[in-house]
Amino acid sequence: MDGNDLSRLLLEAHRVLSFELDGALEERGYPDVRPGHAVVFLTVDRRSGSRLTDLSQRAGVSKQAMMLSIDELEVRGYVRRVPDPSDARAKLVRLTAKGRRCATECRRAVGVLETHTRRALGQRRYDALRSSLELLAGHSDPGDAV
Repeated sequence: MDGNDLSRLLLEAHRVLSFELDGALEERGYPDVRPGHAVVFLTVDRRSGSRLTDLSQRAGVSKQAMMLSIDELEVRGYVRRVPDPSDARAKLVRLTAKGRRCATECRRAVGVLETHTRRALGQRRYDALRSSLELLAGHSDPGDAV
């Protein structure tokens, strides 16, 4: 395989977008939040909180990986764990006030990245890329891509 095989290109694109998101979060006043943490802010239920298993499923990562992110964000004051009122054995991850502000900035930063990507590719290529990635990630039915 040459240096431009699909997996390498996808990895490089991911690195570029992560680097841009990292810079955007730092500019917005969150230098201690990494792109990997952003998935927590983008998937947690802002009103009632979310269980760790739900967060890991939504984000497509292992429970262990999600737990590491939650641990780091809890130490930094972005989230807290509280008892789940529907199951005494379970905990909910809730955003603190600081976490809610950061979640807003994460959504804005991701929106800006999407806009820049759309402009760089043009709408048709952006839509095709997005559809293709959703298909590869198993988020759509192959019949939907027609």
